[in-house]
Amino acid sequence: MVYHNRFTRGMLVLAVAALSLFSVGPAFAGGKAALNADAEAALQSLYGNQPAAKALGDKASGVLVFPNIVRAGFIIGGSGGEGVLYKKGKASGYYSSGSASVGFQAGMQSFGYAVFFMTDAELNKFQNSSGWDIGAAPTVVLVDAGMAKEMNTTTLKSNIYAFIFDQKGLMAGMALQGQKISRLK
Repeated sequence: MVYHNRFTRGMLVLAVAALSLFSVGPAFAGGKAALNADAEAALQSLYGNQPAAKALGDKASGVLVFPNIVRAGFIIGGSGGEGVLYKKGKASGYYSSGSASVGFQAGMQSFGYAVFFMTDAELNKFQNSSGWDIGAAPTVVLVDAGMAKEMNTTTLKSNIYAFIFDQKGLMAGMALQGQKISRLK
């Protein structure tokens, strides 16, 4: 009985900690200037490590960069971070990314990701939405290191590509997850 109560309290504490990763209101953690600098550095690092990302960036109508997403969980988890949308190399909007998950999972990690919108139509659809759920979005091709080596102008067939980069920490398990991207005001 004592073990059950401790376990329940521990789960409650972890759930509150995971959910606290999400901000109640839109706020820039370090201000626009710091977010711009972090996003630009992350994008340049991605381009330096993945030439396929640079090739996509050169052709993309827009690139949404989240330089630092923090994810943590134990049974119940969550992640969050802020990013910048670039159009023609200029910052044109600021976004938050957040997720919640439940299932067999444990750990903590940080990573960055970039979403490449290859057409004006897909970029406009994203910008005009009231929030974008990755799971409910149009087909997004997640590019891994092996696939990136095989990408060229004849193999590019999707309208949206995503790269995950700078992964640190360890998060393991299987969980149901929902992710939402929303514009910061």
